[in-house]
Amino acid sequence: MRARLFSLAIAMGVTIAPAFAEEVTVRTGTDLFISGDTVLTEIENQGDVFVASETTTVDGAVLGDLHVAGFDVMVATDVSEDLYAAGASVEIRGDVGGDMTAAGFTLRTTPTAETAGNARLGGNTVTIEGPIAGALSAVGRTVVLNAPVEGDVRVTAKTLAFGDDAVVTGTLYYSSQSRISVPASVAAPERVVFSAIEFDGDWDDFGGVLPIGEMPVFPKAASVFGAFVVSLLFFMILGALALGFMPNKLERLRQGISTAPGWSMVSGALGLSLLIGIVPVSALTVVGIPFIPIAVLAIIVIWTLGYALGGYAVALFVWRSLGEEAEPGKIVRVLLLGGAVTVIALLNFIPFIGWVANFTLVLLGIGAITRMVFGFFIEDVDLPPAMDSKPSRN
Repeated sequence: MRARLFSLAIAMGVTIAPAFAEEVTVRTGTDLFISGDTVLTEIENQGDVFVASETTTVDGAVLGDLHVAGFDVMVATDVSEDLYAAGASVEIRGDVGGDMTAAGFTLRTTPTAETAGNARLGGNTVTIEGPIAGALSAVGRTVVLNAPVEGDVRVTAKTLAFGDDAVVTGTLYYSSQSRISVPASVAAPERVVFSAIEFDGDWDDFGGVLPIGEMPVFPKAASVFGAFVVSLLFFMILGALALGFMPNKLERLRQGISTAPGWSMVSGALGLSLLIGIVPVSALTVVGIPFIPIAVLAIIVIWTLGYALGGYAVALFVWRSLGEEAEPGKIVRVLLLGGAVTVIALLNFIPFIGWVANFTLVLLGIGAITRMVFGFFIEDVDLPPAMDSKPSRN
């Protein structure tokens, strides 16, 4: 029965997976969620709209907020409230009844894109041609203003230029490497405020503009040792808890690693790939975005458990290889785990070798966990002959 359920789950996953490349629309109340590899659609929605795809071109009208993310984004939709857009290339053509917040490597608002509220724009190259009734905040390497702005304008850019249609009714605050000549048609001299900023300077100069403080330095020896002690105590406590509350299951996991270490590493690579793959798949479905932090937390937890399990299995294998007692007590087992963590920490000072050793332990441990999880669905999924003590079904 479990084998049939597991096979059915795999079949459903294979059937559904290609659908992520197609346009998928989900409606929850007045919220509309759209995702796919390429989204070319005309939207008519009374509430908020969320769109995510590699290439996004949307038109129509949205009476709520519009959220758009993708690699190549073009928004021709008229938005009654706020617009949020992000991508490598972003172009805004529709009217925005509220505020506009957009970011992209290349960002442009066309003359047809009128913003009734404030605009917050950021990118490598930012071109503003759409009129703005509120205030404008723009950050970029190159910023070109070629539109009327009724409120204040605050620009931080290495290069700032103005077009013929640029008019700032409020005060123009701009930060650049050097003072530029602002045409009187853009803003009167008394409404222009300049502050210098050095883009190519070091972090200390940049820290005067952004409150990031000093660049971090290599931690002192006392800090490194303190972090190691805390990590060592954590893993030893984790090992003691596992030995106290689940000794039999822990022993089965360890035996799986000792009996078939190569198969455990393959299973670990598979399990880790499946776990990490949950993050982009959740993002593509849009509705799964709130679950991304949970998936990331699960990756951290499984990674830590796999590291501890792999270290414990290797330490006990070395202990027995040295001719010591085959079944040491729990205190000795915890000390062996602590010794394994200490040795691996010392190996980290050796380039490449330390990383390989750490990752090998992670794969061994996650592999045992993966086989245990799969074994819950398929009773004889991958047990090596030395461990498979169950009677044959034939």
